Amino acid sequence: MAIATETTNEVLISSDSHVSEDPEFWVKSLPAKHRDAAPKFAPRQQGGQGRFEGKTGGYDPNERLKEMAQDGVSAEVLYPTLGLRLYGMADAELQESCFRVYNDWLVDYCSVALDRLLGVSLISAYDADRAVAEMERTRKAGMVSAMIWQAPHPDLPLHSAHYDRIWAASQDLDMPISFHILTGFNYSRDGLGAAGGRSGVEHYRGSVNLKTIDAMNMFFDLIFYGVLERHPKLRIVNVENEIGWIPFFLQQWDYYYRRFKESNPPPISHTPSFYFDRQCYVTFFDDHVGGQLLSWWGQDNAMWSNDYPHPNSTWPNSRDVIARDLKHLPEDVRTKLLTTNVARLFNLKVPAPVA
Repeated sequence: MAIATETTNEVLISSDSHVSEDPEFWVKSLPAKHRDAAPKFAPRQQGGQGRFEGKTGGYDPNERLKEMAQDGVSAEVLYPTLGLRLYGMADAELQESCFRVYNDWLVDYCSVALDRLLGVSLISAYDADRAVAEMERTRKAGMVSAMIWQAPHPDLPLHSAHYDRIWAASQDLDMPISFHILTGFNYSRDGLGAAGGRSGVEHYRGSVNLKTIDAMNMFFDLIFYGVLERHPKLRIVNVENEIGWIPFFLQQWDYYYRRFKESNPPPISHTPSFYFDRQCYVTFFDDHVGGQLLSWWGQDNAMWSNDYPHPNSTWPNSRDVIARDLKHLPEDVRTKLLTTNVARLFNLKVPAPVA
């Protein structure tokens, strides 16, 4: 197989990009009965030099299409920015209301180019019946995935029967479930950003250790407690945790499953890696270690992303980062990672490349 050395004609679909909500979005948009309790965020900085404000495409879809072209990206799967914080709300009714107005706004945003702006709806999981209703509503409106909390409320662990209707609806609607970092009852409730409001040395613990632990526990619950076995068509997406750490944990889980399955059998029939390979997808954007592992692992499960417009984003140099991390891979493997894996997951028509 030929190694691809020229990247300008490759079709890039980002599996994880973001919109930038107005900090007063919920104050302005919520129904009157919830407005006093609306989440409030620091205002955008003047001159467009704040966290995400320098790229107007975060809130203007027409400008976004231009900025995508600068990065050579043909389509993007869209997650929230400020909305990630709302998964840690203890008020279920308020959370549902916040998510509904966001979803309505995102449907309108994506309507500018439905083949290129691919929305992910926010789903409150406190009430499974209401969650399914919102999944059905937003799927009908064109959303490609439904996102629930990665770190659930302590009373609602992901392996509990509470979620069975949500998993079943995901299968029936052909609407994969996404789990993004910084969502739910974890360190992220302390503040915005990967460090969860931590300062000093503890900033690093949040950015790496705690973030990865959440993803690890999510996979563990869904695999070891038999969720993926009971729902074989359920597809899940782990978003923005990078990938270099994953094959090590799969190796260890497989080892201990084989070692103890007779004396302490979990409710699964296959090795943990079997379920991962069959039903799990992961995103990466700036992971040199993960890029090296892709020569032998994850070629059908990993999906490239640019994290636009966040500070970590590879925009507008995504093709340079891709060349750095993936240039050693055969062309057919690169095509999977950059284009066809995400297109297959979300049943997308592959768009034309952006030179």
